[in-house]
Amino acid sequence: MATSRDQALIPQLFRLEYTKMTAVLCRHFGLENIAVAEDLVSETFLKATEVWALNGLPENPTAWLYTVAKNKTRDYLKRNAVFETQVKREVKPEEREPDWDFNEESITDSQLAMIFAVCNPGNSTEAQICLALQILCGFSIEEIADAFLSKKETIKKRLFRAKNVLRQDNFQIRTLQETVITSRLDAVLKTLYLLFNEGYFSKSNSQLIRRELCSEAIRLTLILTENAWTNVPKTNALLALMCFQSSRLDARAGDSGETILYERQDKSLWSQELIDKGNYYLVNACSGTEISKYHLEAGIAYWHSTPTDQHKWQHILQLYNQLILIEYSPITALNRTFAFAKVYGNEKGIQEAEKLNLRDSSGYYALLGYLYTDTAADKAIDLYQKAIDLTKSLPEKKTLRSAMEKLDQQKSDDDEY
Repeated sequence: MATSRDQALIPQLFRLEYTKMTAVLCRHFGLENIAVAEDLVSETFLKATEVWALNGLPENPTAWLYTVAKNKTRDYLKRNAVFETQVKREVKPEEREPDWDFNEESITDSQLAMIFAVCNPGNSTEAQICLALQILCGFSIEEIADAFLSKKETIKKRLFRAKNVLRQDNFQIRTLQETVITSRLDAVLKTLYLLFNEGYFSKSNSQLIRRELCSEAIRLTLILTENAWTNVPKTNALLALMCFQSSRLDARAGDSGETILYERQDKSLWSQELIDKGNYYLVNACSGTEISKYHLEAGIAYWHSTPTDQHKWQHILQLYNQLILIEYSPITALNRTFAFAKVYGNEKGIQEAEKLNLRDSSGYYALLGYLYTDTAADKAIDLYQKAIDLTKSLPEKKTLRSAMEKLDQQKSDDDEY
C-alpha cells in the first residue's frame, strides 16, 4: 500500500514529467494530434495513481511512467482506426513502429520544439502564455485562471482557440529550421519573460510570489541556452535577469504574505548561488554587440543584487533611462522614478512622478505615498489608500496597510511627544 507521502509524489512527478512526455509524443504524432498526446499522458498518470495506491511506489517512478506511456502509445497506434487510415499513409514504413524513447536528448529536443510551437505568432500574447502554462508547465485550467484572474470557462475557450491555431499550423515539431527559430525567438523570449514576471509578482489575488512559475520559466530558458541556434546574447541576458531576480525571492515576502520592500529585505536570505549564476549568464550575454531590453533589465537586477556599491542607484537610473527609450511601459516609468528619487531626493522624485499622471495605477499612488512619507504623513496615508482601492492583490493591500499603520503610529508618537 502507498503511504500518504508516496501519494504526494504523484502531483510532483506530474508537474515535472507531464510536459516532457507530452512534448515527446507530440514530436511523433504531430501538433494536429496534441489532444491525443495529452490524453495518453493523462491516462499514464491515472494508472500510476491506481497502481501505486495498491502496490506502493516502484523502484524508479519516472522510468515506470515512461514505460507505461510507451506501451499505451504502442497500443493506441495498433488499435486506432484513425491512425491506420489517416496517419499511416503519410508515415514511411520504417517509421510505423517508432521507438518511443524518453531519453534525455529526445526530451530536450522535443521540449525545445514545443516551446517554439506554443509561441505561435498567430495567437495573442495571453493565449501563448496560457498554452505555455498548460503544455510546457503542466498547469491545470484552475491554476491558469487564477494566474490571469479569469473564469475557468474563459481560459478553456482561450486554450481551445489557441490549440486550433496550433493544429492548423504547418510547424514541424520533429525538426527545427533555423529560419523558424529566428522568426519566433522574440515571441518565445517574451512569453518566458512574462511567465517569469507572473511568478515574480503575481497578479493573483492570493499570492505575491508563485515560485513554480519562476522555476518553470528558468527551466525553459535554460533549454534555449543549450541549443546552438537559441544560445544567443539576448537569451543569456533573459536567463541572467531571472537568476538575479530569483536570488531575492526568499526575502521578498513576509510570513503573512506581505511584500517586503527592497530596502528592508534581509540580505542574508539572498541566494549567492543564483547571483553567481546571474553573473555567469550576464557575461555570456555581453559576447555580441546587441543590447536588448533583457540586457538592460539584467543590468538593473545585477545592481540590485550588489548592496555595497554606493553609486549603484546612479547606475540603475542610467540603465532605466536607456530601457524606457527601448520599450516604454508604466511600470518601467514608475521604477525609473523610484531610482531617480534615490539619486536626486524625494522632493524631485515627487515632481518626476507627478509628470507621469498614471491615475489608474495602484503603483503610481504607492510610489507617491512612499515619497511623501517623511514630509507629509497625512498626504502619504491618503495616497496609500488610493493605491489600496486600485489593486486587486491581497499581498499588496497588506503591504500598503502596513505602511499606513506605521505612519499612524508615528503620528501618535509625535503627538504624545
